[in-house]
Amino acid sequence: MDMRILAVGDVVGESGLFWLEDSLRPLQRLKGIGFTVVNGENASGVGLTPEQAWRIYDAGADVVTLGNHAFGKQQIGETLEEVSWLLRPANFSGRVPGRGCGIYERQGLHIRVMNLIGRCDLDWKAADPFASADRLLSEGEADVTLVDFHAEATSEKLALGYYLDGRVSALWGTHTHVPTADERVYPRGMGYLTDLGMTGPIESVLGIRPEQSVESFLGGLPGRYRTAEGPCKLQGAIFTVDTASGRCTGVERIDLRP
Repeated sequence: MDMRILAVGDVVGESGLFWLEDSLRPLQRLKGIGFTVVNGENASGVGLTPEQAWRIYDAGADVVTLGNHAFGKQQIGETLEEVSWLLRPANFSGRVPGRGCGIYERQGLHIRVMNLIGRCDLDWKAADPFASADRLLSEGEADVTLVDFHAEATSEKLALGYYLDGRVSALWGTHTHVPTADERVYPRGMGYLTDLGMTGPIESVLGIRPEQSVESFLGGLPGRYRTAEGPCKLQGAIFTVDTASGRCTGVERIDLRP
């Protein structure tokens, strides 16, 4: 039996969240989605509030993952402790609240979701994601394992993909907000995409108002970054997984616009 798993790129700002709420469930019905993971770490621009986390979940996400801005809104710590569907990177320090991996039951299957953060060009004292993945894979049994790798360097994402090929069903990258065109199935059956892209304003620089980003690069004072206005896009990928073997059989990129 196949299961179609939808991974949705970083939700940016209130406008991105509104577009997710409007479009996620129709997309799930259209594509026959059995399980959905949404990265929500930029719902407030930097971080997300408990209310925004619940809105993403209520919009149709089975799991909400985070990244380097996980604690951009400090109040999210309590929610991370209270609910199992909200994950922060597992290789963060053990001193921060929450968990980075969970096993969820859907359609009689056990689905492991792992949230990791990269160390290349990210200013965070995170543990080794490769060793962290090894540890998490040794804890509990799952029919399907999914990895959201929140990382800057494409080389680090590709390398972790080869390292985990044959041991996880799918690995996708988040963080850069720009989708890549390298969707594929690795030699040992792992679905892969270097970056999903984002769910947020189309006319923007990574979700931010273009004029502010331009001013910053010109050496000016752009002020506090604000989310761009206008129509939004939802970007991500669908991974088709053979649940009997846990192997991915196909990857389809998604770019949904009004």
